Amino acid sequence: MPEQAASTLNLLLVEDNPGDAELARVALESSKLRHELHWKVDGASAWKYVLEAATSPGETLPNVILLDLNLPGMHGLELLRQLKQDERFRRIPVVVLSSSQAEQDILQAYDAHANCYIAKPIDVREFCKVIQKVQEFWQDSVILPPERY
Repeated sequence: MPEQAASTLNLLLVEDNPGDAELARVALESSKLRHELHWKVDGASAWKYVLEAATSPGETLPNVILLDLNLPGMHGLELLRQLKQDERFRRIPVVVLSSSQAEQDILQAYDAHANCYIAKPIDVREFCKVIQKVQEFWQDSVILPPERY
């Protein structure tokens, strides 16, 4: 098990659907793993949040970003490209969590350097299981880059 497994996972959820955001919050709360969840409803506010976290003393960058693609304003792919082009943020794992299973969306997400692409299950229980598995994987199974690099 990675050395950091006992630490708190700092998650940024970028999701415009309040219902999906609430399901993610409930799924994370029901797990025994320590986490901090920050929710942004669009790409622009998520970008602003990450920029502020990078420049404000005492703020912590997200360890993992859960990103929906179809967002108002700045599309998820645009945010993903900005994150991966900026050396301050390119190492933050980005998990695309989208209702789209279109081949074009999947390819574009990986071309923009998404770390993985997960199709959102329609079933509420399955959605919660996916969120918990994502949290468990990124918190218990992998070694994440240092918070400040």
